[in-house]
Amino acid sequence: MTDHLTHLDDAAQRTFPPSDAFRAQAVADERLHEEATEDRLAFWAARARELHWHRDFTEVLDWQPPHARWFADGQLNVAYNCLDRHVEAGLGDRVALHWEGEPGDRRTITYAELTAEVQRLANVLLAHGVGDGDRVAIYLPMLPEAVAAMLACARIGAIHSVVFGGFSASNLRMRIDDAKATFVITADGTWRKGKVFPLKPVVDDALREPGHDVTGVLVVRRGENEVEWVEGRDRWYHEAMAEVDADHEAQGFDAEHPLFILYTSGSTGKPKGILHTSGGYLTQASFTHRVVFDLHPETDVYWCTADVGWITGHSYVVYGPLANGATQVLYEGTMDTPGPERPWQLIERYGVTIFYTAPTAIRTFMKLGRQHVQSSDLSSLRVLGTVGEPINPEAWMWYREVVGSGTTPIVDTWWQTETGAMMIAPLPGVTALKPGSAQVPLPGIAIDVVDESGAPVEDGSGGLLVVTEPWPSMLRTIWGDDERYRETYWEKFGDRYFAGDGARKDEDGDIWLLGRVDDVMNVSGHRLSTAEIESSLVAHESTAEAAVVGASDETTGQAVVAFVILKARFADAQSVEESEAALREHVANDIGKIARPRQVFIVPDLPKTRSGKIMRRLLRDLAEGRDLGDTTTLADQGVVEAIRSQLR
Repeated sequence: MTDHLTHLDDAAQRTFPPSDAFRAQAVADERLHEEATEDRLAFWAARARELHWHRDFTEVLDWQPPHARWFADGQLNVAYNCLDRHVEAGLGDRVALHWEGEPGDRRTITYAELTAEVQRLANVLLAHGVGDGDRVAIYLPMLPEAVAAMLACARIGAIHSVVFGGFSASNLRMRIDDAKATFVITADGTWRKGKVFPLKPVVDDALREPGHDVTGVLVVRRGENEVEWVEGRDRWYHEAMAEVDADHEAQGFDAEHPLFILYTSGSTGKPKGILHTSGGYLTQASFTHRVVFDLHPETDVYWCTADVGWITGHSYVVYGPLANGATQVLYEGTMDTPGPERPWQLIERYGVTIFYTAPTAIRTFMKLGRQHVQSSDLSSLRVLGTVGEPINPEAWMWYREVVGSGTTPIVDTWWQTETGAMMIAPLPGVTALKPGSAQVPLPGIAIDVVDESGAPVEDGSGGLLVVTEPWPSMLRTIWGDDERYRETYWEKFGDRYFAGDGARKDEDGDIWLLGRVDDVMNVSGHRLSTAEIESSLVAHESTAEAAVVGASDETTGQAVVAFVILKARFADAQSVEESEAALREHVANDIGKIARPRQVFIVPDLPKTRSGKIMRRLLRDLAEGRDLGDTTTLADQGVVEAIRSQLR
């Protein structure tokens, strides 16, 4: 099998070392990697002790593959670490959240105020019979109350299951049933794309059929939309908060006490409830947030655009930043409302210094044009980050040049819902950055690229990404289904975690992610990465965005099928047939004839999840003429029909 990765090799030629000025003030230096290499467990113990422990631990790791217990005889309170300890250190007046609603309303919330809110909400939960080990479903938009709800659960030892506020009633009910949740926290509605999107009615629909365990629903007033009311079950958040004591003392819980369940899609279609626990998770989330973003909490203003319904929102909106005493921006709405200038206006208004978003968002910004970015003063930015999928080198360069003024370091981070926190990322004061590569495992993380038999590959070769040693923030199991946990992640390589992603080491040993293994195609015995071909297509001057899938082919096993959105000025300048032919030829010249797409379809848009990921499974189904299956996570159902009409 041959790996055709020449396009990545070209990108790997460009490197951007940290400036002397950045290096001089950086939080992390080379010594972190040295310390972790010398004694990995001592390294993680030292990171854990940067947190507050109600009872110190004596044991760092108990590893009985595939189950790990970190700091297991220690006790801590996650919410106390994110809130009270900062207030007690005299930082109560520091801003925790600059919140802005989509209509433009604003709230500034200090650490003292957020601590008070969480203490009161903890008492509300206790008054409603929620306690240690109970499951609470949180179906909230990007409001400060969503952050408070997660921390209030953590404070009393309840296990939260946050469900993204765009999921349907059936999706919500499935997650409520699987976790056996007894309590739900929601809002009447939220602002999205200029109008109120109802949330409470979705909860009502989810709970209409009997058979669930939910006894209480707490409702935040936000949208002011009409809602049904079930007496004895439903309570307004503000009324319940007014009735309880203001004080709540945080107690310590075991480090392995479950913190949250977060559902992620599985290949079988039934979502998997990923279980994360407390001590190891908070250790790695806070450490990685600090060193990867070079966080100086006394001066930085941080903004991660992820929704709290996804793992990025858990680890890098709630737990990591607040454990580090960071000041951050929280924004309710969509990035293009009322216009495409909105994110850049937010950065200017709050003086954002660290900005963390998804490659899909960056490619959307590219498509809309740099004039929107340049309408605001972005000179406050000093670190940029990407998360969610591999970023193509062209988008990386655009992000650096247009958003980062050609000087701002970009940290491309690889991790998953299952890993809990970042695993591969450059340290901005240490690493010479390569456009499109996540590059190096973080200090204390052991990663390799192996072939199908599990043997490590040479530099310059591709294979499968594995984590070779347990890490603190790793998932502990799949909720209620340990057998599925063993099968999904550990069956292939025994005591090594298989991430399901393909990767390649370049000649320097740096890691390039190639997307999910099902995003690596086998064409006539040659391994071709969808990310690589997409990168080639996006490098063509006419392309705004591209997605590539492997479709069944009688002759070659799989064939390359590309879906391309053209930039506006090219869409009108030439026929669809001319555009398709030019792009097929471009890929053949750029990568090699083996990579030439069998078909290129010029489309008006691509099917994406609400978190912005391209749904390549749907594109494969469309390319092969199959029924589409589950489309509930699709942000815009009309996109599929538009593509279908093009295919006809």
